[in-house]
Amino acid sequence: MFQHKKKALYILLCITFNLSIIILCGCAAPSRTASATQKESAVPSTDLEQMPASDAADENDSTGSSEQTDTKDMSDQTNRADGSGLNNPKDVSNQNDVSNQNDRADSSGQNNPISTSSQNSSADSSCQNDTKNMSNQDGSTNISSQNNMTPIKNSVNDLYRQILGSGTKQFFGSHPIDTAFLKWLSKKYGRSCIERLAEAAVTGRQKTALWHKLTGNSIHVLWLLYCRQTGLHPKQLKNVTWQDCASDKEITLAFTGDLNFSEGYSTTSHLDSRPNGIYDCFSKDLLTLMKNIDIMMLNNEFTYSTSGTPLPGKAFTFRAHPSRAGLLKVFGTDIVNLANNHVYDYGPDALLDTIAALDQEGIAHIGAGADLKKASEPYYFVCNGRKIALAAATQIERSTNYTKEATQNTPGVLKTLNPDKFTAVIKKAKKNSDYVIAIVHWGTEGSSYYGQDQKDLAEAFAAAGADAIIGGHTHCLQGFEIIDGVPVLYSTGNFWFSRRAQDTGLAKITINKKGKLAMSFIPCIQENLRTYLVTDEAQKQRIFTSLQQISAPNVRLTKNGIVKPAEQ
Repeated sequence: MFQHKKKALYILLCITFNLSIIILCGCAAPSRTASATQKESAVPSTDLEQMPASDAADENDSTGSSEQTDTKDMSDQTNRADGSGLNNPKDVSNQNDVSNQNDRADSSGQNNPISTSSQNSSADSSCQNDTKNMSNQDGSTNISSQNNMTPIKNSVNDLYRQILGSGTKQFFGSHPIDTAFLKWLSKKYGRSCIERLAEAAVTGRQKTALWHKLTGNSIHVLWLLYCRQTGLHPKQLKNVTWQDCASDKEITLAFTGDLNFSEGYSTTSHLDSRPNGIYDCFSKDLLTLMKNIDIMMLNNEFTYSTSGTPLPGKAFTFRAHPSRAGLLKVFGTDIVNLANNHVYDYGPDALLDTIAALDQEGIAHIGAGADLKKASEPYYFVCNGRKIALAAATQIERSTNYTKEATQNTPGVLKTLNPDKFTAVIKKAKKNSDYVIAIVHWGTEGSSYYGQDQKDLAEAFAAAGADAIIGGHTHCLQGFEIIDGVPVLYSTGNFWFSRRAQDTGLAKITINKKGKLAMSFIPCIQENLRTYLVTDEAQKQRIFTSLQQISAPNVRLTKNGIVKPAEQ
């Protein structure tokens, strides 16, 4: 009996065990199926990682519109950043879960805006190393929103809309930026540029310096390139010179005081008597220095003509033969200032002859013209990816009216006894340039001290947007001032204008690779009808000390002649 009971219990235990196994297997089967499903779904994702982004974009977006064709081209351009034609693994790792990727930006598993931003702090100008906005396999992009940094998926057309919808007028440099421009930009510089610009637009970090950082060109230069390559807006290319710079690390500009080639005048008579002509009138090292300046400007204090008659009643009138204009090339001259009180000495026809002579030599000019519109026009130079405007006006004459101001239909100069016209010129130039240099003929002849009238005008010009102000007319040097961060040299004096001995020099402006502008002074001496570069250190310091004494209290001139705020 006991044996039967024991056998029955054994059978019952076996049945119970088998049922448990069946139940356990039934529960495990769905888990195994789910796991297999995840692995199978991961296979296509792995294949996509090895597929060019343009092919992946085609599979997900095949409407055939022209904009989507551009998208493919732009994606191809970006994908070639590593030279392989494949997506950079750093850009596409774990694309099935970009949110998780952003969550892993710091060890806490939370989004870290600081870490995300730092990924692009060292991006080069080609836009190729950008990892902040992640390009997806379907041609879309993940951009973090401003409020919660949640990734948002964007196609290239979405990026265009975000830039155009959120970009400010200042960010666009007051240019009519549109989709066509952005397509051109993407094709030329890569899609990652568009991604960075879109992020800046939607997050409110719209710094104009971003354009130059991404492309090596400011928005103003990009607009000119776009106009030049597409043929659109041809007027934008008027009065523009594309200038090669001596260095890609900086842009240099220099400005002289008064120059006189007038026939029969002491300077020109001396020039004509010398065996080497103009080369005997300036030291060789000075001429070499001037030729190496990226943008060299002189004050043309006379007229080039064989016509006209001296203005009745005017004590000094200066006229040079038009062939003398070629002498300007000896200095490496790129542009001259005509906004002065001697360019009109022989009347309107002689002024027009002057403009024609300069045009024939290919030398730009500002401050005078056939009418007010032309007299008011700035001139632009594009250097190292930045656009620089030069504009000029004259305050002289203040009590007489020998030199006529241009009108709507008569030749003349642009005057600024009242600042309104010139401030309007500066404001307009500022809207479409990175820098505006204002050139002003003002002050009292023979006085080393600038007047309140000059200071008032300088304040108005600085407020209008001038980044630096260079003055002239007084036939002697005047001092420096800094007005709301804008450096001012009130007068460059004479450069080569008389037989008397006096200090002179070049006002120099340097714009470094980061875009910072600085003013300095290169001392020279005019003596015995020859101007030479000062190389003796004691003489340099003497001139710097003299300039310091006649400068504003808020200015300090360093031992190298650099103009700095007194507290620095």
